[in-house]
Amino acid sequence: MKFRALVSLLFISSMTVLLYAGPDVGIAKPAPDFTLKNLDGKEVRLSDFKGKFVVLEWSSFDCPFVGKHYRSGNMQALQKKYTEKGVVWLAINSSGKGKAGSYPVDVLKEKFARNNFHALHYLLDEDGKVGKLYGAKVTPHMFVINPEGKLIYMGAIDSIRSANVADVKKAKNYVAAALDEAMAGKPVSEPVTQQYGCGIKY
Repeated sequence: MKFRALVSLLFISSMTVLLYAGPDVGIAKPAPDFTLKNLDGKEVRLSDFKGKFVVLEWSSFDCPFVGKHYRSGNMQALQKKYTEKGVVWLAINSSGKGKAGSYPVDVLKEKFARNNFHALHYLLDEDGKVGKLYGAKVTPHMFVINPEGKLIYMGAIDSIRSANVADVKKAKNYVAAALDEAMAGKPVSEPVTQQYGCGIKY
């Protein structure tokens, strides 16, 4: 019962989040470049992946909404499916140091391996600059960038705003739909949706 109450509280708080991202981020606009370090301390620059589709997944191991997609295997399956098609998938942790979702690198490495991530990199954004640049509000907050470096999708991962694993199969996956349409040369039919999840603890 306590878990349900917590999930309800997190869901209600997420509904107060604004729909749109940062002032310089918008559909058909160039995705702002950034450089972050991965779990091995290597610098990763977004512009290095120009010419490829890129997914940005804001993530936190402490969030039950993120947990829904990893416990079900949904997020890992998406990562694997699309990275095998040449998509670059970057998971980003913007939790401030000492706040919920922030862990030492060795702990994050263990969690990354245990959750069987298929993202190319798990990136650390402790000062929150990249998260705020993109206007990332929650975990999971999703962005899709096309090979020209322009944003073509931003918002929720899917259409059912819950932390219930059983809802994954019933929901429309917006990220998969955006990638499938764009990779087929079609316009993305739903380029902006209302994100849901746990507020990022900047």
